[in-house]
Order: sequence, then C-alpha cells, then structure tokens
Amino acid sequence: MKRTLDEKYLELANEILETGTEKENRTGINTISITGTMIKHDMADGFPLLTTKRVFYKAMAVELEGFIKGITSKDWYKSKGCNIWNEWCNPAVIPSNLKGQDRKDFMLNENDLGKVYGSQWRNFDGQGYDQVKNVLNTLQSNPNDRRMIVSAWNPNVLDEQALPPCHVLWHVIVRDGKLDLIWYQRSVDVFLGLPFNIASYGLLLSLLAKETGFEPGTLTGFLGDTHLYVNHKDQIKLQTERLSGQKPLPRIEIAENIDVLHFDCEKDVKLIDYSHCGIIAGKVAI
Repeated sequence: MKRTLDEKYLELANEILETGTEKENRTGINTISITGTMIKHDMADGFPLLTTKRVFYKAMAVELEGFIKGITSKDWYKSKGCNIWNEWCNPAVIPSNLKGQDRKDFMLNENDLGKVYGSQWRNFDGQGYDQVKNVLNTLQSNPNDRRMIVSAWNPNVLDEQALPPCHVLWHVIVRDGKLDLIWYQRSVDVFLGLPFNIASYGLLLSLLAKETGFEPGTLTGFLGDTHLYVNHKDQIKLQTERLSGQKPLPRIEIAENIDVLHFDCEKDVKLIDYSHCGIIAGKVAI
C-alpha cells in the first residue's frame, strides 16, 4: 500500500529517535541527528500539508511570497502575519559590543534581514541576476534543460544573512508533461522546519507548473543534517500516536493566468479542505 505523507514524515522522525546521534550545536539545545535522508511526495496525492498536526499554511505562503519577491524587510513579513523571522536580523548591522539579552533585543527590533533567500533568488550577489525569472523563461523556451537550478547559497554574503540558508538550492525537471521539483537542505529541523519546507516547495512547484502549463509532478527533498531537537521528542511521540487519525490531504486552487513573480498568496491561491489533528507546540531553537 502507498504510504501517506504523514507516514513518511513520521517514519523519518522516528528513525532519528531510534538511530540518531546526540550532538551539540550553536543554539545550546542538543539535537539527535542522522545524515543523508530523503522525503518524496507525488503531488497527485494532494497538497503536501501534514495532517497529524496543524501546519500554519498562511505563514508558509507569506514567507514563500516574500522569497519570490526578494523581500528582505522583516516588517513586511510581520505585516502579513508571518512571524518566522522575528528573532533574527542581518548580523552585519548588529553593534559589536552587544552581548546576551541586549543582542537578542536588538535583533528582535531590527528590520533588515540582509541578503536572505529572496535576495539571492532574485538578485544573486547584488549583480542583478534573477534566478527565478531565468527558470520561468527556460521552462517556456527549453523545458528539457537540465540546468534549471536556483541557489540561495552564496559564500560571499553568509555574514550578511539573518541565517545562512538551510535549504540551499532547488532544481526543476520536466518529464512527460509534468514538472518535478527537487530541493537540497543542508540542515533540517524535522519537527518545526521540515513540515514548512515540504509545503513551501510544494506550493512553489504548483505555482511554476500553473504558469508554464505543466502538471505538478513529484516533489523530492534531499536532506543533509536531519535532526530533532531534544526538546521535541515528546511532540513527535504525540504526533505518531495521532497517525491512526490522519486526514486526507488538502488541495489548492491557483488563479488562472498566475504571474509567479508578482503573485499574492492571499488573492491568487486558495487552500481547500485542510483538516488536521490539532496544534502541537514546540519551541524554536535560536
């Protein structure tokens, strides 16, 4: 029998709990980690939003809109109800004398996120190279091209980014009238981050496919340091207990004649029939 997205996700999470290695990291909260994993989803099975816990679709969609538009203003995200980036800012603007809580307070109140994902996607290294536009053009002109890759990883500006990119690149491939998307993620917070990443790249795949006339195909994530924070173990156990009550995946409707580079996540995309088993809260490691 074909495994559901929730089943595949929880199999990965429990593999980490059973076989992972506990590691220290910059946050001060240890992780349990395994290396080199994969998660795969056929978009024909529904929109990839987990149902064994609530995934906050709006925050995910706003963040993706910001990435696509090249937004680096924290206030823009907050104004649209996305608070994912609240605790971070461009490290290059933090006064060097600030430490501890003073540094955290400065980061919380600073608007500039630096050259994060959207900056690299739309204006790589400040040289005007628009990677997303190039992918859209190539999908129209040469869909069999194997070089339709967008990279957020730019070693020259890592010290100007609120966080170095966790999901460092994505790659689209056309086969048989379907559009597949692959992303590579160097560091994966499986409880809090991965559900958002899956849904975000599922939405990106759907948007690209709609504008260019392809059917959404397969979504694949290749994951590097794949980990659970030690303070999320109980949450994963609770989520696993809910598996017997998992729901059918939702679907999305995208506006006709969508313009991906200028899309509005609230006006142009509608989430339909999302049913879930409720919120499971977890603290983000900063």
